[in-house]
This record gives sequence, structure tokens and C-alpha cells, in this order.
Amino acid sequence: MGIAERKEREKQEKRDLIVDAAARIFAEEGYERTSMRSIAERIEYSPATIYLYFKDKDELLHAVHELGFGLLMKEMSKVAAVADPLERLRLVALEYVRFCFEHPQYYNLMFNSLEPLNYYEDHCNWDTGRKAFDFLQYAIEDCMQKGLIIEQEPKALTFFCWSFVHGMVSLYTRCRLRALDLSDEESRALIFTGVNTWLDLMKK
Repeated sequence: MGIAERKEREKQEKRDLIVDAAARIFAEEGYERTSMRSIAERIEYSPATIYLYFKDKDELLHAVHELGFGLLMKEMSKVAAVADPLERLRLVALEYVRFCFEHPQYYNLMFNSLEPLNYYEDHCNWDTGRKAFDFLQYAIEDCMQKGLIIEQEPKALTFFCWSFVHGMVSLYTRCRLRALDLSDEESRALIFTGVNTWLDLMKK
């Protein structure tokens, strides 16, 4: 590896470290209560170092979202080659659930937090999140074309499917399932069962 390549790799590693630290601190402290200085202190960098990579907190939050959606797409893409459309749809939903379980700090920042979306509004850049939605829609359209699930307008049905699964995992991440006197293991099992029930309701 040449010097230029090594420097580029080190630069990317430092950027990833900043983004990962920001995700943890945003999740723990909240976006509004987190400063660029507090992120720098957590990873023992100077604030000036972080500003070399991100011009402000909004841009850093956007990077957290981008990384989170990248991780989500990586997990969902694992099942892209599954030939059975119905099984592929089920596995896409399960990968979404597993992403929530394995990366709760990213999941909550991506879907449940009330932090401002100034960067998205200013740049009109929703591409990464839209790719995840489109991936689900393609799976649903494939099932509809083969007559395996109910027929509806694709985007509307995709929204319903996303909302159904998202609702279950959001109740879990917000600790609302404790009202059912369930252990963590029982709560997770209930969600996996819910995915199968949801798919049964979709079948023709």
C-alpha cells in the first residue's frame, strides 16, 4: 500500500470513528444537548479536528444517518438473491428487525428521534433512506406480480409494511413492551412472531 492510500485509509478510519462516537453520544445525551466539543472530548480529539471533517453538527448527524442506512442496506442486501419472493420479503423484514436489535443507537437516530433535519431540507438529499424503502418496495412488487400477496398501489403497500414492522420494533426500543411483563428475550420472540403474522395477513 502506497503512502497516499495509507493516508486516505487513515482519514476514512478517523472519520468513521467520529461518526460512530457521535451516534453513541446523540443516542445517550440527545442531539440538542450534544456539542461538537463533547464529541471531541469523548474520542480525545480537538474540536478543530472534527471540523476538518464536518462543518457543523447537522452535517455530522447526516453522516450518522448515512452510515446507519448503509448498515441497514448491507444487512437487507444479504437476502437479495433469495429466489422465492415471499421468503425474500419475510427475510427483508427480519433483517430490519435484527438491525434494530444490533444497532439500536443508529435505529433510534434514523427513525425515532426528533432531532432537526436541516441538512436534508437544505440539500434535498434523502437518497440513502429512499434506497432502503425502494429495496422493500421491489420485494413487495415481485410478490404482487407473482400473485402471492394482496394487490395494492405498491408505494402505499410498502408504506403499510414498513409502518407495521417499524411500529413493533419502535415499541421495543422505547421499552413499551415492558407493560406486557415480558423479558427481553420474550419481547424479541414476540416481534419475530409478529413478522410472520404480518406476512400471513398479506398473503392471498
